[in-house]
Amino acid sequence: MSRVFNLLVLVAFGFVFAGLIGAYDERQILSALAIRYLTEVPEGLGAPNVVTGILISFRGFDTLGEVAVLFMVAASVGTLLGGKEKNAAVSAAPANVGRRPPSELVRNGAEVVLPLIFLFGAYVIMNGHLSAGGGFQGGAVVASGVMLYMLAYPRGGINHDVLSITESLAGVVYVTIGILGIVFAGGFLDSAILPRGEFGTFISAGAIPIISALLGIKVGAELSVIIDRFRS
Repeated sequence: MSRVFNLLVLVAFGFVFAGLIGAYDERQILSALAIRYLTEVPEGLGAPNVVTGILISFRGFDTLGEVAVLFMVAASVGTLLGGKEKNAAVSAAPANVGRRPPSELVRNGAEVVLPLIFLFGAYVIMNGHLSAGGGFQGGAVVASGVMLYMLAYPRGGINHDVLSITESLAGVVYVTIGILGIVFAGGFLDSAILPRGEFGTFISAGAIPIISALLGIKVGAELSVIIDRFRS
């Protein structure tokens, strides 16, 4: 009976998604809101990347909430999977117990690819105001490099204290910049607290590159801690 019910549910969902796909029609013209953002972000913020300008400046409070949620996830995972006794047991266990050592291909490949991953992550973070990318995307790239490091070097550890301090300082500076935007500019995380510079250059778009770098540091550190907590 349960199989028949599950099958009926799947068929019902299939009809729903088929209707959604069949009714999809690509918009041929931009909406008034899209035109406003496409106009105001380059002119008002000096950022060619409209998406980054919206997320970091126009939707600054939303971005702050997203970072806070990620921090709470990292803290919850650390509380559930961390602990001095567990970490001590993992450290005391022999390297070859319960797991296969990484292959030579993984180890040698990591030595070649890891610097490129971290370099690309830094590039994505620092050029988020000019092209596709930003703090969240670049932080995820850096965290993927940390995961590769853990796969290649299972016994290698990351310093949680350093990551925690770095993440906390990035968060404090991030909120401080947001408050400075309220005091000296037009609102929270207003990038106008710094000169806009020349449009399309690396040093431009006011405080957006700095805010993007802080987000990248926070996201990279928090995701790295989460990945490390699941290792063992």
